[in-house]
Amino acid sequence: MSNREALRELQGRLASRMQAARTEARVQSWLAVECGGSGLLFPLHQAGEIFSVGTVLPVPHTQPWFAGVANLRGGLHAVVDLARFLGLPRASGPMAGDGARLLALNPTLGVNCALLVERLAGLRNAEQLTREPDDEAADGSPRPPFAGGRWRDADGRVWQEIELSALAGYEQFLGVAS
Repeated sequence: MSNREALRELQGRLASRMQAARTEARVQSWLAVECGGSGLLFPLHQAGEIFSVGTVLPVPHTQPWFAGVANLRGGLHAVVDLARFLGLPRASGPMAGDGARLLALNPTLGVNCALLVERLAGLRNAEQLTREPDDEAADGSPRPPFAGGRWRDADGRVWQEIELSALAGYEQFLGVAS
């Protein structure tokens, strides 16, 4: 086979694969975590690297939910105790037990921040879950702009989607000073 034929064949295969990728239905996928006894879903493309909880240095004069700052792979990241930020019950101890992890936001979101979560619960996709009807919070207050859809799994557990891109731009989230 000549080089031209091989190149044409390669270009044809690439073109057909690109067309297939455009026409295939994209399945939503999330990183599932537990936080304050609630199941939360983070869009996988908005989540960054996961770290074990190491040294988090407290910062004075900040909100109670602002855990401090941590050095994650040589970068300084703000650490937010997500359960406290969301007003959820928190596990005992300052950093919520052995299963606790820091989830860095994807660098494309433009915020050097990591969320303290109590436990990773794996990956989920839309094929495994059923969308729940949208409604207001139990107390009648409107849902925050970062609260995405609610989903139910096969075991009947409800999972709340958190749009990390909306959270990263949320005024109260960015206002760490007390």
